[in-house]
Amino acid sequence: MLKRLRIKFVCINMAIVTLMLCLVLSLVLHFTQENLERQSIRMMEAIASEPFQPGPPNDRPDDVLLPYFSVHLNSQGELLSLTGAYFDLPDQDMVAKLVETAQAGEQTGVIQDYHLRYLRLTTPFGEELVFADISSEIQTIESLLRTCLLIGVLGFFAFLVISCFLARWAVRPVEKAWDQQRQFVADASHELKTPLTVITTTTELLQAPGCTEADRVQYAENIRTTSRQMRNLVESLLDLARADNGAAKMTFDPLDYSQLCESAVLPFEAVFFERDLTLVTHIQEGIRLKGSPDHLRQVAEILLDNAQKYSFPQTEVSVRLKQAGKTCLLTVTNQGETISPEDLTRIFQRFYRVDTARTSSGSYGLGLSIAQSIVQAHKGKIWAESREGTNTFSVQLPCL
Repeated sequence: MLKRLRIKFVCINMAIVTLMLCLVLSLVLHFTQENLERQSIRMMEAIASEPFQPGPPNDRPDDVLLPYFSVHLNSQGELLSLTGAYFDLPDQDMVAKLVETAQAGEQTGVIQDYHLRYLRLTTPFGEELVFADISSEIQTIESLLRTCLLIGVLGFFAFLVISCFLARWAVRPVEKAWDQQRQFVADASHELKTPLTVITTTTELLQAPGCTEADRVQYAENIRTTSRQMRNLVESLLDLARADNGAAKMTFDPLDYSQLCESAVLPFEAVFFERDLTLVTHIQEGIRLKGSPDHLRQVAEILLDNAQKYSFPQTEVSVRLKQAGKTCLLTVTNQGETISPEDLTRIFQRFYRVDTARTSSGSYGLGLSIAQSIVQAHKGKIWAESREGTNTFSVQLPCL
């Protein structure tokens, strides 16, 4: 799929480049040809307006000098005189043929067989015909055409190489997202496969002939516990999918963030007490922002849940909220295993676990990913810091 996407990108890009090259080079060729033709006609008009001035006129526009000759006819169409400059005057028969061809055409035109442009002008004394050689003009246009074709071909291949590099660069985020999606599906399948295997195996043991009543109670409890874990995983996956939908699925209203954080902390006081942990809060009052109350509460609950799971016993967990200028900062600090710098950069990835054995505690590596998606939807930032056994998770959000 990614290869087809790159090919499609290159094809579309090259189609646009080819169209633009053809358009630009065609315009250059067209305007150059028109300019040469216009200069030639202006020179011929200047010559025809002064039929008795020998040679090219001194006030010729733009100093354009072309080989030419003039034919002067009386009112009966008889040849009066033949003058020219920078031109070998043709014989009388050829002149008569050229005059006949010019009189049969428009006021101005080109005689392709002789590479001549003519101008016919009627005067009170008769008719004035000026013939100018356009061989150099044709050579200039042909030379320009060859140059444009060369530039077009070289430009096409140059842009083709550039487009290939651009295609790789442009598709790189898609490739990364595709790899993440495949990894996400593989991880989710693995996490769901484990509890399903436990449930299937336990069910088979329940149906075994030698299963006692005590065994049945134990096996049923195992099935119930595993089912709850699987339900929690599915709910986490649904939460993550909802968070991926972004702000379009969230209702943003002005709210008291200080009060929201206090209400989020209250249910965890008993949990921390049971785990022999001390919960300390320092929440500044009156901090208001615009956001989704349910989702922001979920972020606070995720950080508190992580803190109670990975704190050393008989240690303190600190929750702080303060406002600094136009933003507010929520931090949850606990004492636990030091997180390595490498893990700090990957800890918000889906299904990533510093301790791969922590599934038994009900954690699947999705909570921080959900929190990150919610914070980003609120145009905020979330990050983690760890130093000498002190782990701090911070959330920065814009205030009203």
